[in-house]
Amino acid sequence: MSTGQVQPNNDADRVKIFDTTLRDGEQSPGITLNTREKLEIAHQLRRLGVDVMEAGFPITSPGDFEAVRAIANEVTDTVVAALARANEKDVTVAGEAVRDAERGRIHTFIATSDIHLEHKLRMTRAQVLAAAMDAVRLARTIVDDVEFSCEDSTRSDPAFVAEVVGAAIAEGASTINLPDTVGYTMPTEFQRFLLDLYERCPELHDVTVSVHCHNDLGLAVANSLAGIQVGARQVEGCINGIGERAGNASIEELAMILRTRAADLGGLWCGVDTTEITRASRLVSRLTGYVVQPNKAIVGRNAFAHEAGIHQHGVLSNPLTYEIMDATSVGLAQNSIVLGKHSGRHALDHALRELGYELDRDELNAAFTRFKEIADLKGRLSGVDLEALVSDEMRVEGGDGFRLDELAVTTRSAEPPTARVVVTDKDGTHREGTGTGDGPVNALMHAIDAAIGSTGVLLEYQVSAVTGGTDALGEARVVCEIGGRNYSGQGVSTDVLEATAVAYLRAVDASRRAGHGERVMAGGV
Repeated sequence: MSTGQVQPNNDADRVKIFDTTLRDGEQSPGITLNTREKLEIAHQLRRLGVDVMEAGFPITSPGDFEAVRAIANEVTDTVVAALARANEKDVTVAGEAVRDAERGRIHTFIATSDIHLEHKLRMTRAQVLAAAMDAVRLARTIVDDVEFSCEDSTRSDPAFVAEVVGAAIAEGASTINLPDTVGYTMPTEFQRFLLDLYERCPELHDVTVSVHCHNDLGLAVANSLAGIQVGARQVEGCINGIGERAGNASIEELAMILRTRAADLGGLWCGVDTTEITRASRLVSRLTGYVVQPNKAIVGRNAFAHEAGIHQHGVLSNPLTYEIMDATSVGLAQNSIVLGKHSGRHALDHALRELGYELDRDELNAAFTRFKEIADLKGRLSGVDLEALVSDEMRVEGGDGFRLDELAVTTRSAEPPTARVVVTDKDGTHREGTGTGDGPVNALMHAIDAAIGSTGVLLEYQVSAVTGGTDALGEARVVCEIGGRNYSGQGVSTDVLEATAVAYLRAVDASRRAGHGERVMAGGV
């Protein structure tokens, strides 16, 4: 057993970790993950030790359906859940997506607050109750494991919520989720709400009660802890706290709180292998393009850094003076992996396996080619560099995107910058474009637009160094509006303009895979 896992004997105090990075997390503005990226995150979530991973919302797009089905086929030892609104079509499609899972779950939901009933659903309470019962009943004919959620439960009439969840349990739901969908409730208020429901619906004692808290007021983790302190035994959240609007409860924060403060939480514990936290955080950050803020708890760059002299002196004397947990407990030791430009394919394969990547022959050959290209320029690559390169390769799915072949940007003090690009499309056709702009990035985007016939508006642009040093790899992230929707793209290179061009091309690729908005955005809990 890993030193990152703590497993007391009392199963009644175990808190199940339900990760929804691949569903609620992907609904964050600008995030578009392909199937390969989702699979890699899913395998890392399995290594992390989450109890349930919500792989997606199959009804929303063919791509989401295929990704959920691929995860259900490949991932073992973890429950794979698919989200579905409380209607026959959603539940049937979700069931088909997880049909081959070793442990499949259908997670169906419907709103119960009067504001949602009146303005979104346009349904009566009786219609909502009937829809919930029908959905759970149908789901139970497909899978043994059904979760039911009352969307916006904390702004609902508790008596109605109790009636609905009681009916859902009677129809076979074994997990009842009570989400704070808009992140409005306070911890003590949430506890009163849950305790009231236990009284109104004693059947809740016979199932797993789950909490799903959003972070609109910065209270997602606090509310989640409040929930498990009064009886909930499943907590839902995302890696790095990503998700709709201000995000969800942060899985890594919840896991480390349960590990660090177990005695003060009455012995509550979870089965997460905390040494996999850093790897999971960096993988999700790179593949989603959502940068982790430096002062983010547990996984931020400054989480284990000490700037003040008095802090440094104390830590050198005894780490316990300022550190309530050590860096190895969250997996920071993997930074020690280093390969040189003379390292061979076997050494690369071994290093990648140490980092948690298991590539097939074609994938390894592609990674090795890219590794040699970068190593010739950079000399030495760390484990963090290798993670960046491999995750960058994952963004190319099935050879169906544009490939950057040539790039030249010219800047003169008295003239606007100009850019020229040559790209190859999925059919092998070379396309050339030139453009000018008020800066090199603007000129580069115009050149790409001219080459491939796109029209994107740059909303966000970030460039960061993967590691330190003047020879560091540069990672570019863009969020662009294309066809009325936002799409993100990322690129990695020793040349930040090349990384930027690749990032923009991938945003365009994502928009074309999605059909410029054909995806059904169905909301969620």
